Amino acid sequence: MQAFDDAVSSLRKHFGFEGFREGQQEVISTILSGKDAIVVMPTGSGKSLCYQLPAMMMSGATLIVSPLIALMKDQVDALLARGLPATFINSAIPENEQRARIDALRRGEYKLVYVAPERFRSPRFNAALRSINISLFAVDEAHCVSTWGHDFRPDYLRLKNVIESLGNTRTLALTATATPYVRSDIIQQLGLKSPQTFVSGFHPPNLSIEVVHTQREREKISRIKRLAQKQSGSGIIYAATRKAVEQVGTSLRDLGLSAVMYHAGLTDAQRIKAQEDFMSGKQQMIVATNAFGMGIDKPDIRFVVHYQMPGSIEAYYQEIGRA
Repeated sequence: MQAFDDAVSSLRKHFGFEGFREGQQEVISTILSGKDAIVVMPTGSGKSLCYQLPAMMMSGATLIVSPLIALMKDQVDALLARGLPATFINSAIPENEQRARIDALRRGEYKLVYVAPERFRSPRFNAALRSINISLFAVDEAHCVSTWGHDFRPDYLRLKNVIESLGNTRTLALTATATPYVRSDIIQQLGLKSPQTFVSGFHPPNLSIEVVHTQREREKISRIKRLAQKQSGSGIIYAATRKAVEQVGTSLRDLGLSAVMYHAGLTDAQRIKAQEDFMSGKQQMIVATNAFGMGIDKPDIRFVVHYQMPGSIEAYYQEIGRA
């Protein structure tokens, strides 16, 4: 009971919330008791709080593994806006600034530190970790361990060794969607020790889902135009390839619509500008491959369109959850 009272008090103090959302309290209690956990919660249900609140309550620092630089920046900006001691260390910042943040971490100046899985390639960073009290190791978007770890982000498969090197640090894996197979794979690949598993409901009550039958490409573009004109908020249009993103984005712009494009073929600077223009409301729509969207927290997304079929039911569920 005391731990719960402390958690509520800390929730109010650090985040300004009066109570927990469904599922959060049980996960946070598990982490505070020193156990590993795997959490599957829908987008927008407050997964991040499950490690952010314990981070503020425990001694030492919380290390969060995050797949995308833009996602880290969004999370850290939100924490800094609350006056919480957070930072990220990644390839987007100069070497001297990386060293300065690691030194500050050693001095205990940060409670939350976001890194990409590739960060653990750095001998300097790994050596620094040995001199730092890491109280919680959190893997955000943990489905990437299973989805990407065997493919083009092999550094995800090295996280198990990192966790082992940290000793008895509790570990938390979080994602919006994971089949039983993927959950089992995450547990195995991270070496979680008898983790508590929390799976929230999969029904997002605020969404309506519609399938629209079209005969030609221009019909798809016309439907998107009508949707954009009808809605006062913003929207995401997912396409399957970089080429399709360019074609759809250009078609929408030719109709005088406000749209930016986002895919892995653009430079970091181009992707950052596209995301910022969309997030700030400067552009109504973003046409993107599935490289865009993880961790996006924009309150006025009113429609998500799949211009082509998504790769899987899990991908579809995760992507529509951004509305």
